[in-house]
Amino acid sequence: QVQLVESGGGLVQPGGSLTLSCAASGRTFSSYVMGWFRRAPGKEREFVARIQWSTGYQVYADSVKGRFTISRDNAKNTVYLQMNSLKPEDTAVYYCAAGRYQTPIAGMYDYWGQGTQVTVSS
Repeated sequence: QVQLVESGGGLVQPGGSLTLSCAASGRTFSSYVMGWFRRAPGKEREFVARIQWSTGYQVYADSVKGRFTISRDNAKNTVYLQMNSLKPEDTAVYYCAAGRYQTPIAGMYDYWGQGTQVTVSS
């Protein structure tokens, strides 16, 4: 059974940092693309970043480029999202996803985690 389990969310002040983790299990993800998405209150789910597990190739949304970094640890089967210079508009539930295609379209991803809340507020 495939499982993606996010952790690391919480409350942080503007300008602060958080690192989210996504532990993947249940199958081999080496041929997959791992993505991070988020859904803010009253808004649609949006793409944040993705990484090709095998090559490490990364793509970012313009809104987070230069502030967020996606990475993966093959030995731990875990994907990370390092978030720096956080802004109140980054407040959202963050979701990890796994899919077979390089795409920002959420509907193209096969597996999803349960989400972790990130709140940026003073």
